[in-house]
Amino acid sequence: MRTIFANDVTTVVRNLCIQACTILGPDVINQIEKALGGETSPTGRMALEKIIQNAEIAAKENIPLCQDTGMAVVFLEIGQDVHITGGSLQDAINEGVRQGYKDGYLRKSTLDPVTRRNVGDNTPAVIHTEIVPGARFRIVFAPKGFGSENMSRVMMFPPSAGIEGAKDFIVHRVIESGGNPCPPIVVGVGLGGTFEKSALMAKKALLRPLGSQNPDPTLDALEKELLQKINATGIGPMGLGGNTTALAVHINSYPTHIASLPVAVNIQCHSCRHAEATL
Repeated sequence: MRTIFANDVTTVVRNLCIQACTILGPDVINQIEKALGGETSPTGRMALEKIIQNAEIAAKENIPLCQDTGMAVVFLEIGQDVHITGGSLQDAINEGVRQGYKDGYLRKSTLDPVTRRNVGDNTPAVIHTEIVPGARFRIVFAPKGFGSENMSRVMMFPPSAGIEGAKDFIVHRVIESGGNPCPPIVVGVGLGGTFEKSALMAKKALLRPLGSQNPDPTLDALEKELLQKINATGIGPMGLGGNTTALAVHINSYPTHIASLPVAVNIQCHSCRHAEATL
């Protein structure tokens, strides 16, 4: 049995909060630079250049990539041979978020949905936990801004809609979103499962490195097809027109019930932020 102390979890989460909100991953930068090379619209090229410049300034000066530093979303992979000691794991994570948003001068955006009163420290985090074999303890911190989160949807299709209905829904969701999610976007898709499983799969799909291939050849081909269709919409960088509306489409799937076809779309802005650590 491996022991991990709660205060160590707090320290790691605190650091991940600041890292994720100030440093854009090299995979994202590479995809934006690649898109810049193929963008035909002068206005679109200018927008992509500004996005790259913004990321460089944020990393150099240790300031947020965006004023919306998001709601704290944490993905945990906890080995079944791991024991957390010294306090509650949930409390440890929330304390890390509290410290990270305070020390990093990150905007606190979490509030009560009824009273609309701001909590003041960006807690509680939304925590997704997966129990895995062994003694691994992995934390992924993904601050989610709501300009893009608000554009996300779940649709429970009848089986008769088929994959063509799912594809039409995904592309139409991007068209309806327009420039609101600050494109070029990353489109996370969850196919199958149940209502909540499809949404979680769509969000986790955003964590896959940009430029990577889907290990499922059928889903990989579907991702490429959807990306082509989305970029043909002409929405372009920041909604100003061009052929770079999305940097990637990432799809996760899961078996579903014979009576349904759940499809979830979780849209992410060009600032595809996340940071991870393994204790």
